[in-house]
Amino acid sequence: MALKATIFKAELQVSDMDRAYYASHSLTLARHPSETDERMMVRLLAFALNADESLEFGRGISADDEPDLVKKDLTGRLKLWIDVGLPDERDVRKACGRADRVTVYLYGRGAGMWWSQNAPALARHDNLTVVEIPQDASLAMAKLAARNMSINCSIQEGQFWLADAGESVHAEPVVLKQ
Repeated sequence: MALKATIFKAELQVSDMDRAYYASHSLTLARHPSETDERMMVRLLAFALNADESLEFGRGISADDEPDLVKKDLTGRLKLWIDVGLPDERDVRKACGRADRVTVYLYGRGAGMWWSQNAPALARHDNLTVVEIPQDASLAMAKLAARNMSINCSIQEGQFWLADAGESVHAEPVVLKQ
């Protein structure tokens, strides 16, 4: 019998001074049995950094050919494809052909190695952005994970602050490719 996803509810307040975007989002995150709290919270951060009313969670880790987050226009055209983790380079190239913009959020110990191995092959894709979340920040964000979360995210000058009632995490993501 297959294990089922664990459901997390998040009330996310986004105050993005860089984009002048201020909104509250009631989100449901399905954490795949093989997904860690760290990865799930990086997905939540990716949502906050790109927050929009048409941005939604995809099947991600459950399906190889789907993004972790996706934004489509009214015709169904893929405007933004977001992957979290260390995706296969071929999948990133395929996503660049399918979507107007692709963003990959790297995190964890292998992020630097992944980038050094894949940077030459991905350099020619003008619609690709690669961002590394510092490992200390992603580990600290994992501690904010709870089945019912109320998270405030402030974004200013490329830095983010994630906070719940008792803890906060501050970091500056490293843009490796814009």
